[in-house]
Amino acid sequence: MIQLGSTPDTDGTHFALYSGIAEDVELCFFNAAGDQTHTQLLSNCDAGIWHDFVPKCRAGQRYGYRVHGPWAPERGSRCNPSKLMLDPYARRIDGELVWHDAVFDYQQRDDNETLIPCTKDSAPWVPFSVVCDPASPSPHQRPRVPWKETIFYECNVRGYTMLHPGVPDDDKGKFAGMKNAEVLAYIKALGITSIELMPLQSFVDEHHLAQQNLRNLWGYNTVGFFAPMSRYAGGDPVSELCDMVRAMHDAGLEVILDVAYNHTGEAGFHGPSLSFRGIDNLTYYRVDRENPALYINDTGCGNTLNVDHPRVRELVLDSLAYFAETIGVDGFRFDLASILGRHEHGFSTTHPLLGAISSDPRLDKLKLIAEPWDPGPGGYQLGQFPSRWAEWNDKYRDTVRQFWRGDHGMSGSVAQRVHGSADIFDANDRPPFASINFITSHDGYTLTDVVSYEQRHNEANGEDNRDGHTHNYSCNYGEEGETGDAQRNALRRRQRLNMLATLLLSQGTPMLLGGDEFGNSQQGNNNAYAQDNPLGWLNWSALRTDAEFTDQVRELIWLRRETPLLRLQEYVHDSLPVQGGRFEIRWINAAGEIKHDDEWSDSRSFSLLISEYGKGKSEVSLAISINSFHEAATLELPASKRAWRVIFASGNYDETPQSGTTSLTLEGRTIALLRREKR
Repeated sequence: MIQLGSTPDTDGTHFALYSGIAEDVELCFFNAAGDQTHTQLLSNCDAGIWHDFVPKCRAGQRYGYRVHGPWAPERGSRCNPSKLMLDPYARRIDGELVWHDAVFDYQQRDDNETLIPCTKDSAPWVPFSVVCDPASPSPHQRPRVPWKETIFYECNVRGYTMLHPGVPDDDKGKFAGMKNAEVLAYIKALGITSIELMPLQSFVDEHHLAQQNLRNLWGYNTVGFFAPMSRYAGGDPVSELCDMVRAMHDAGLEVILDVAYNHTGEAGFHGPSLSFRGIDNLTYYRVDRENPALYINDTGCGNTLNVDHPRVRELVLDSLAYFAETIGVDGFRFDLASILGRHEHGFSTTHPLLGAISSDPRLDKLKLIAEPWDPGPGGYQLGQFPSRWAEWNDKYRDTVRQFWRGDHGMSGSVAQRVHGSADIFDANDRPPFASINFITSHDGYTLTDVVSYEQRHNEANGEDNRDGHTHNYSCNYGEEGETGDAQRNALRRRQRLNMLATLLLSQGTPMLLGGDEFGNSQQGNNNAYAQDNPLGWLNWSALRTDAEFTDQVRELIWLRRETPLLRLQEYVHDSLPVQGGRFEIRWINAAGEIKHDDEWSDSRSFSLLISEYGKGKSEVSLAISINSFHEAATLELPASKRAWRVIFASGNYDETPQSGTTSLTLEGRTIALLRREKR
């Protein structure tokens, strides 16, 4: 079997590139100054794989490909040997894209219809592939956190560390900064189990950003699915990424990598030619059947990977396996994951790529997480992914935001979300962990901005404030943005705590956005992908402003970790027999009675009782009591020989410290967790 990419041995390097359309493939070598030193035509072609052996070629050699083949954009073929192509299997990419006319494979339109090929050499303006010594699989011990114990924490390597006071200047924005002992100690002390890192695979800044002197912070614009982003390294990005993962594992933290196999940084019809487009456009991308010159844009990013093609599926699987086995990551979050299940006619949960990812032994025991939507037709597929997968649950996000801001008729919906969204996942025999619950993520407002802004403020992105979500389900409580009003700030703080408490007391798998635990803000920008500057970086000074809030979030996280009833492995509807006992769930109205269906439409005060009955007369019960009214409310709880004890409350409460207490008075806009035991 021919191994794609560049594979060095003691005598030289084997090179192999797939192109089903090429007539010749020219391998070009470059020195450290970027000068082309010599070239070699690959002399062998087997089933579309062009390959050859180059004696004495060693690790560190920079190279690229020039693909000779048909130039027929109207038929979807765009081979142009004046353009230097990155190796899709390159383990390392050196340099960054410089936007110049030469990076485009066309120079103009003739009579507004025909693309005239550009003959300028693009090599001075594009990054190079680099030969790397084969890395051995990472030997360090993985934490292997069970799903029932998992708490995700989403962050961006650069944005998280650029302003961190404990990170040395040389390490800021890099893998070395993310493995900083102070950074990891802070995350570990919060109670987090799994760090979900935004994309680390090599990406490019979009053309329109470069024209405005902006840079892509988030990384969802990949051009190298094997190569770690060189911007995040001081030297060798592969070894530095491995060191970071090893340090996180040593701290007992899992590493989940956000990956974007839905599109590439080559953008649409008028985008640059950097790799896939010039190698074999029709293999790698979906095109319009009636007009192959045009791309199917189900991603909203200009192009869509053609995962129906076996070579593209192989690329995705090999890339995942490389990061799993060699780099050592513990799982993947798939951006716009509906693309991975898209045939020409639409999404299918039985798509061969989804099946292959689920069953590939190289990915065994890893966590697989889908963002279960894309902008294409029928792209919203929440609840439809295979059984091994978990999914970002945006219905959770929207419902909890609407409920706490006081929208009418949301109590029934929030009850479903707190219960673990059984209405979405249980019908497909999926467990509660399949619901990744979140209030905020990188995409949208931070939690502080959810309670401070009702209108997006994305002017800094240079798109006339047209980009980003329009339906944020946010509330500014009477004043847009920051305020000096102490009463308003206290209310905003309470609402932030209410939403995080709801998140951490809900069944399912919680995910926090890094910085929400201390009040990080992006000044109302809900699409900060282009803000590689203090606006998009975490403002760690906010941690000192209200350290008590961070302590309360930490308390909630540890309560969840220490309370098995908050993270059940199966859905419980009324009662569920288990070995040696049973679980029981009851929804109670303010009067202490079982809630009826007709009560959910306008109910603002209620409790969820979760009980475990063991052998004999043992019982452990929890009550999650919620008052979303702006005024105080009294909730009755079932009487018992043992009194209910409040172990967390977001606001003031009144309980009678006597055996058999059944009443709890909660301040307006308060959520509380109570516990009782009987042995």
